[in-house]
Amino acid sequence: MKLNILHTNDIHSSFEAFSKLVSKIEEIKDENTIILDAGDFADFKRLELQGTDGLAALELLEYAGYDAIAVGNNETFNGIEILKNMAVNSKLPFLSSNAYALGFKDIEGVKKSFILNKNGIRILIIGLSPDLGAFNELNGLAFKDHVEAVQQEVYKNKGNYDLGIVLSHVGMDKDKEIAEKVEGIDVIIGGHFHILMDKPEIVNNKIIFTSGSYGENLGVLKLEIVADKVELIDGENINIKDYEPSKGIVDILKRNKEKAIDKLDVPLYEIQRDLWHDVVEENPMTNLLADALKDVLKCDIGLVNSGVINGGIRKGKVSQKKLIELCPSPLNPTSFEIQGKYLKEALENSLDTDYCYADGKGPGFRGKYAGRLHVSNAVIEHDGRKIINVFINGEKLKEEKWYTVATSDYLQRGTVYASLKNNRNESYNEEYLRDTLREYIARKDFVDNAFKDRWILK
Repeated sequence: MKLNILHTNDIHSSFEAFSKLVSKIEEIKDENTIILDAGDFADFKRLELQGTDGLAALELLEYAGYDAIAVGNNETFNGIEILKNMAVNSKLPFLSSNAYALGFKDIEGVKKSFILNKNGIRILIIGLSPDLGAFNELNGLAFKDHVEAVQQEVYKNKGNYDLGIVLSHVGMDKDKEIAEKVEGIDVIIGGHFHILMDKPEIVNNKIIFTSGSYGENLGVLKLEIVADKVELIDGENINIKDYEPSKGIVDILKRNKEKAIDKLDVPLYEIQRDLWHDVVEENPMTNLLADALKDVLKCDIGLVNSGVINGGIRKGKVSQKKLIELCPSPLNPTSFEIQGKYLKEALENSLDTDYCYADGKGPGFRGKYAGRLHVSNAVIEHDGRKIINVFINGEKLKEEKWYTVATSDYLQRGTVYASLKNNRNESYNEEYLRDTLREYIARKDFVDNAFKDRWILK
């Protein structure tokens, strides 16, 4: 019998592209088709998801006819309770064989695997989620080994299925490891690394295929199953940019955006000054975040790049809707220690607009440009090209001295500003940057202080 698998991964709430992708699904699906997603479909940068606790994502997947989704890291970034809410209310299975609540307790609503019967073919589908190390506890999660988790599901279901699929969000290197080490599976549909493959790859007789990211391509696998043998007939990724949006998807988005605005556009408080923002120039919006991070984390210096904020706030009401629009990135307040020489190098790089306008892509980043570095409890004297002096807490910077820095996990990884990766003793807070902003924008003393320049042209 023939089986067609249509699949996506790493859509990251790019729902405008997804609406076109659904038009293509509607065109080519038939009675021999199943539809799968390999995780990171629901990115909470979108108001539609924030304002519905993720339920808008379920409407989209169900309308498009998906049969299962793997739990990616972005399905967990708004907390384990939101993941449970989505999984419990979903008509399609949320799958992860290796993710647990803290204490290795099962996550309510999340299945490790399930068997889908399609025209008499019993298809075992196993989910896998990425282990994010130090961030696991912040998200309320614990993880078991990915190979052992898949092996366990294969063993539990032995003799009860004809075709084994791993719906994986752990990355290509681990997908190949699973293909080499686990028997009893036939297909691995992958995600997490955003790899767009030209054709499926065969590893140890397992078919591996991924479809890029952001809903730009629809993966298609055509298989033939005869007795115990699974053969690949064809595999391709179809670009959907020229397709018309699905009206059904557009209507779901519009309805859920209105719901979200009703819920999120409620005034939290008012501010009395305009907090303006700029990618390259020092600005009070980013200064305020640097001051807030230093105050929260009690470090020698606050340091943050303007690219993690999308704009400023006019005086008047401040709502949760506005905060999400300003700072959609799921980045955590982070502290670390670093020597003065590496800190100075990063600050000097920030005088170069090529760094400020660099593509800010990186884990958790939802902006466009990296942006200018902003500081708290520091003064930088410069001539426009080079740094003349850096003063921290009124004392001249010492290149070999270790300083504590309050920042985000984006800069801690050395994204764009590479010298910052030379750090030690990193620690992460549970909340996101926008949560810190919400607290400190309400404080008049911090708003007023944000207008004090820290970069001084000599």
